Amino acid sequence: MPAHTPTIVITGATSGLGRLAAFDLAAQGARLVITARSAERAEATREAILRAAPESAVDVVFADLTVMQSVRDAGAEIAERHGNIDVLINNAGIHAFEQRVTVDGLPEMMAVNYLAPWILTRALLPSLLSTPGSRVVTVASEASRRHGTLVLPADLTDTAPFTARGSSPLYGKSKLLDIMFSLELARRLEGTGVAANCLDPGFNVTGLGRELGFAARLEKVLTRLHIGDPSRGAGLIVALATSTDFDGVTGGYFSGAARRRLTPTHPADDPSQRRRLWEVTEELVDGLRPPRREGR
Repeated sequence: MPAHTPTIVITGATSGLGRLAAFDLAAQGARLVITARSAERAEATREAILRAAPESAVDVVFADLTVMQSVRDAGAEIAERHGNIDVLINNAGIHAFEQRVTVDGLPEMMAVNYLAPWILTRALLPSLLSTPGSRVVTVASEASRRHGTLVLPADLTDTAPFTARGSSPLYGKSKLLDIMFSLELARRLEGTGVAANCLDPGFNVTGLGRELGFAARLEKVLTRLHIGDPSRGAGLIVALATSTDFDGVTGGYFSGAARRRLTPTHPADDPSQRRRLWEVTEELVDGLRPPRREGR
């Protein structure tokens, strides 16, 4: 990492692994830019970070990751406020147990988990490219190995209903696309000095099944049993973002406290499929129109 105070953008920092990672990064002296949908939760997170690390700087930018224009606007605002960006951490994600359709007509889980990081990364690329040794870190998952069958471009816009039982392959598919995106981004950035890597944070109790009524009770039980320690996942995020061990490392998919490099499941291991995904994603997001406002 550069000797100056690094500027690190992180999504999903108001809860779960992102919040833990944000505290660790602030403790290291980073200048944080966190995106948030809720102004109240964002301010609470900012104040908590400043109490723990009084010398740190925390900037909050509003972003509704279900609305693609909001993601674009957030990217533009971050780029305007912060000329150089050292690290972008695409951490935010959801596991929905029923289909919800966004204002853009997109499946919510695909929009939040895959399309929003894609759009935000593209918006911030000029700021990353202008910063020597910058990094893009994307939180994926080994759930990607249970993704069913990938059909492009149809899967990006498939709003068919599903049940809680049927949600897992769709969640896995969104995480598969995160891996494919990260590895293709690394290829496209070869020779620029910008590194792109992704990770599986492992099973973590933090934020576990937020849409399940019994999630809070289950989380307490698993925590007492020392199952699903979230610090391991957050630690890997922080390491990929800042550790000198990853200087010059790009195009990797990592897991565990040992930072083991994983071979992604097919078709994430296929360069031609990764290129095709990038192309159909670009065509889709460039074709989206801002949602109409009432009264217009």
